[in-house]
Amino acid sequence: MFERFVKVVGSVGPTCLAPIRSARIKIRSTKIKIWSGMLCPVMLCGILFCLLATEVVQAQQAQQAQQAPDTPKPAAAPAQPQENPEVETPTRRVKPRDYRTWLFNAGAGANLPNGTTEQYVRGGAPVADVGAARNFSKYFGFRMDFSWTDLPLRTSALQLAQARSGSDHVYGLSFDPEVYIPVTSVYSGYALIGPGFYRRSGKIDSSNAVPGGSCNAFWDWWGTCLNGSLPLGTFQKENQNQFGFNYGGGIARKMTDKIDLYTEFRALHGSRRGNSTDARTLTIGLRW
Repeated sequence: MFERFVKVVGSVGPTCLAPIRSARIKIRSTKIKIWSGMLCPVMLCGILFCLLATEVVQAQQAQQAQQAPDTPKPAAAPAQPQENPEVETPTRRVKPRDYRTWLFNAGAGANLPNGTTEQYVRGGAPVADVGAARNFSKYFGFRMDFSWTDLPLRTSALQLAQARSGSDHVYGLSFDPEVYIPVTSVYSGYALIGPGFYRRSGKIDSSNAVPGGSCNAFWDWWGTCLNGSLPLGTFQKENQNQFGFNYGGGIARKMTDKIDLYTEFRALHGSRRGNSTDARTLTIGLRW
């Protein structure tokens, strides 16, 4: 405030002092000159009074601002976590499996030959079968079976072989897609079809046939003919590997929660070099 006062006095003083000196020198001048010399000090006093009043007001305001306590800012409310409906998903209930993943079966029955085999083999011979199935649903699975089928030779076949007795049988290995057909909670059906591998083996105990002689129809089916004639020393035994197919189906009845009683019909066919093996089997067994 003092510095401002000095600046005002320094700027206005020379202008106001000049008329005062003129008034002293020319005292006898007119009244207009005297009053003009007195006007400048009055103005100077008014300006100084205004400056002093302004500085006093500003000083009081600054002192009040320093003495007023700082108003604390309200604390920010804690942010509430936002719920993400995409993250919180309801737990999905696992549906209980209504089928068994693995099924095993074992059965036995009788054979009813057909085709060319029926001409040389009697019907009603025993059959055995074991298998396992891998299921992927209550309607579909894959099943593998190993079977044994007896092929007893007819009397007419032994006469063609000029033998008193003989035996024959076939081993089978099949791999089939299987379709299940649920009917009720107790009864169900199924059907299957697929490829198979068959090995037929047999032996004639004795034969009066002459090695090197011509082959008849039985020896052709037996599979030991060589260029239309009987080979030396080997024609009494047969071992044939044949590829073919099988198909069939069955009906199952639930006995307990884990055991079923089934009856099954299966037809098989295998062939190699014009020689064929055909059988129709009917079996009864258990499945678990």
